[in-house]
Amino acid sequence: MRDAEEAAFARGVEVETLMDQAGAGVARAITKFFPRPGKCLVFAGKGHNAGDALVAADFLRRRGWEIQVRLAFKESDCSELMRKKLDALRRAPAEIRDVTASGSGDSGVTLVELWAEAGDYLNAKQDMIAAEAYLANRTIILDGLLGLGANPPLRDPVRKACRYINELRRGKNAYVFAVDLPTGLDGDSGETDADCVVADFTVTIGFAKHGLLVDNALDLVGRLEVVPLPDLKPKETTPRELLATANSLGGLLPRRKFSAYKNQFGRIGVVAGSKGFIGAALMTAQGALRAGAGLVEVFVPEDIYPIVAASAPQESMVKPIQAYRDLLDEKIDIWALGPGLGKSRATEIMRLIEDAKQPMVVDADGLNILSEKIDVLKQCHGPRLLTPHPGEMNRLFDSGKTSRAKTARNFCEQFPVTLLLKGSRTIVCERDQPLSYNSTGNPGMASGGMGDVLTGVCAGLVGQGLSLYDAARAGAWVCGRAAEMSIFHSGQSEESLLSRDVLSHLGDAFNELHNSPV
Repeated sequence: MRDAEEAAFARGVEVETLMDQAGAGVARAITKFFPRPGKCLVFAGKGHNAGDALVAADFLRRRGWEIQVRLAFKESDCSELMRKKLDALRRAPAEIRDVTASGSGDSGVTLVELWAEAGDYLNAKQDMIAAEAYLANRTIILDGLLGLGANPPLRDPVRKACRYINELRRGKNAYVFAVDLPTGLDGDSGETDADCVVADFTVTIGFAKHGLLVDNALDLVGRLEVVPLPDLKPKETTPRELLATANSLGGLLPRRKFSAYKNQFGRIGVVAGSKGFIGAALMTAQGALRAGAGLVEVFVPEDIYPIVAASAPQESMVKPIQAYRDLLDEKIDIWALGPGLGKSRATEIMRLIEDAKQPMVVDADGLNILSEKIDVLKQCHGPRLLTPHPGEMNRLFDSGKTSRAKTARNFCEQFPVTLLLKGSRTIVCERDQPLSYNSTGNPGMASGGMGDVLTGVCAGLVGQGLSLYDAARAGAWVCGRAAEMSIFHSGQSEESLLSRDVLSHLGDAFNELHNSPV
């Protein structure tokens, strides 16, 4: 980011140009999750990060949002460019409040000091009540206090402003958007101050910073969105890490030719389900169908065939089997194996994983069976994509106390597979490929059936010609984005979100991929 900025300035690009582009991108990101105008409380520091936030606030105002700005500095101390952005907002119906003065304007003590220390407690309490009243409806807070150049520890008045933001988030359930990075987090290392802003969304400018991706930053960064700037160009090098975004994935799924027919998009074989777990087979089949598979065949034991056949999507074909080893003779392009299988026929399943020549997505009980004889992965006859959650990963591979990224890399160095390590900021890893972090999703996805849908989606994408690595990256992104749309566009909550909601919004997520600039 720093190198790209210096190169842009050397080409004559103005700071204000980048600021205007960044602010517009932040506003677009906000309206992506909150399409209806609401209220926005902006906390602004002295630097360019605050300028980005003020430009974003101006864009939101023009779209009908109500804006209130709180300055964590004396206005007389701000730069000419900051004053210009403040004046642009001041000409609009937006309230600018200087938090370096008390609520009544006569004590000269910062508002956050009053609230935190009780020095003129009445004024502080009045302002806190006013802020809570402002946040009475669903509202966002925009953290524009500090940017990339600032490192922990925090100092007052910014530290107290961060405490203020976090208190309002807890007390009024406001959603916090951090501009570039949460104030109090080191963009290089991910180290944090104890009073770091807890963001629900981080809209980072230009490129994802490494510190936003480390494990200990997950609960402070929240949903990560990148605003690419046309005037910032990355170095011509092969990165070791990537963030999967709509812009980076959109080119993987070109528009279909008018003459297309079903056999061009893969025949997916779903091997899933057992007594008590038929839903896993159904969700996997629906995931593959919604991801664009040409044909989906569901293979289940005879004892559950009548139930699955009666419940399966009408677009799929359900076939009873006596022995899983017989599936080696089926004319299938891609296998999706494991959800709800149980372990009663582990020997047959292990042979299928080892001997099938087609690409295979392995999940759930398929992974649990593999964990008993993991070296089978070194001699599989076809490529394999493994999709473990953290518990399954621990059974597959004893990584010790290492980061998720290092665990994924070590596993793929030892085994010639593609790994999709599920969780917040899902990781996709493959030997000789950059480690990829997913950017979409929310905590509502921590419920049954989500992994089954993902298994089917990944298999459906492989059936359309994507590599296992690209299918895993795109599959994780669209499932996460569909979950977000279920909450922010369709009124679900994190508690009420179901895997069927994700299935219902996969089309919207794929459309967003198709419509993103590459």
